[in-house]
Amino acid sequence: MSKAGALDLASGVGGKIEKDDVLSAVDKYEKYHVHYGGDEKDRKENYTDMVNKYYDLVTSFYEFGWGESFHFAPRWKGESLPESIKRHEHFLALQLGLKPGQKVLDVGCGIGGPLREIARFSSTSVTGLNNNEYQISRGKVLNRVAGVEQTCDFIKAEIEIGDGLPDIRLTRQCLEALKKAGFDVVWEKDLAADSPIPWYLPLDKNHFSLSSFRLTAVGRFFTRNMVKVLEYVGLAPNGSQRVQDFLEKAAEGLVEGGRKEIFTPLYFFVARKPNVQTQ
Repeated sequence: MSKAGALDLASGVGGKIEKDDVLSAVDKYEKYHVHYGGDEKDRKENYTDMVNKYYDLVTSFYEFGWGESFHFAPRWKGESLPESIKRHEHFLALQLGLKPGQKVLDVGCGIGGPLREIARFSSTSVTGLNNNEYQISRGKVLNRVAGVEQTCDFIKAEIEIGDGLPDIRLTRQCLEALKKAGFDVVWEKDLAADSPIPWYLPLDKNHFSLSSFRLTAVGRFFTRNMVKVLEYVGLAPNGSQRVQDFLEKAAEGLVEGGRKEIFTPLYFFVARKPNVQTQ
């Protein structure tokens, strides 16, 4: 897991947003959503602003609670959450058939936990593509800490509609879109289907784990009160507690959605463009 501590969390809340503006940014972000009176049209028209506000506000919480790799992973019994995440990243490198010296693009890379692990595992150079300036700056710091700044880098680009999407897609629709774009689908599978441990278990408040203590109900209680104190003494900006609150609501939704099998975060596919002869 990430070694980010309380002060890293406090200083990171808000990302590139001025600390005095964090509370108003939380207000604006929440109002994009139906739960707070927002509408789909406004959300879609302003998706870039909404997505950037979200990642500016939550990235330090993600790193504090989950680690540097912002994704789920299939997990074996007896395997810790960090171990499963690292193993999944190795699995991705192997499925891509990466070889030393190759150059790789990671689209939607977060703060670069997976790209650093994959670069070290496969001896490749990996560039992360991201649309959030704060995550890029944080990723570059972590590259230097890990000693991989020569093989790992980031570039900024508008790459996704992301949280602006009004719905989610069926897996068959994903496959149809790949084929329409000219890709051959080599294989595809919902990796969550065969995972002995449910992907959402670390977020389940009824589950306790020392290896991912910060995600447990007790860990969240300590984090909630720590953020409250940090905000009170001025080390964390006003609005930090509200960010913690909507992330906890999101975690509850993920667990409930996982239990009901409404969606999967582990749908995996390998697709490639057919060989094209060049002159």
